Amino acid sequence: MHLRHSDHDHGPKEVPVKFILEDPEALTGSDRVEWDLMAAKGEHLLEVAVENGINIEHACGGVCACSTCHVYVEKGMDDVTEATEAEEDRVEEAPGLQINSRLSCQCEVEGDGPILIRVPAWNRNAVKEVPH
Repeated sequence: MHLRHSDHDHGPKEVPVKFILEDPEALTGSDRVEWDLMAAKGEHLLEVAVENGINIEHACGGVCACSTCHVYVEKGMDDVTEATEAEEDRVEEAPGLQINSRLSCQCEVEGDGPILIRVPAWNRNAVKEVPH
């Protein structure tokens, strides 16, 4: 399934977001662990990652119907939107649940950052669709 982009315009990319990848080879094809990126307010963290070559799994296309895009927000929780009840229900299905667990498709950047995201190594979709 392909990523559903947010349906509104984004401002300039001025919010610092760092992604820490526990398994960078699987997500990017490189050994680069830390990715310092810039996000626009209104972008979802999944969009920021995918648009910069970090292929976080998102089996449902980013519509909050699964938990494959589960990440840990290690810094900047106040700089992303609050979790909805639907997200809380989905994230509870994710392995490795922590207090800072979020679905990257539902975390919309709204503050000035910085935001620090850890993508766990075990977060993979074993039955991945190949684009045609």
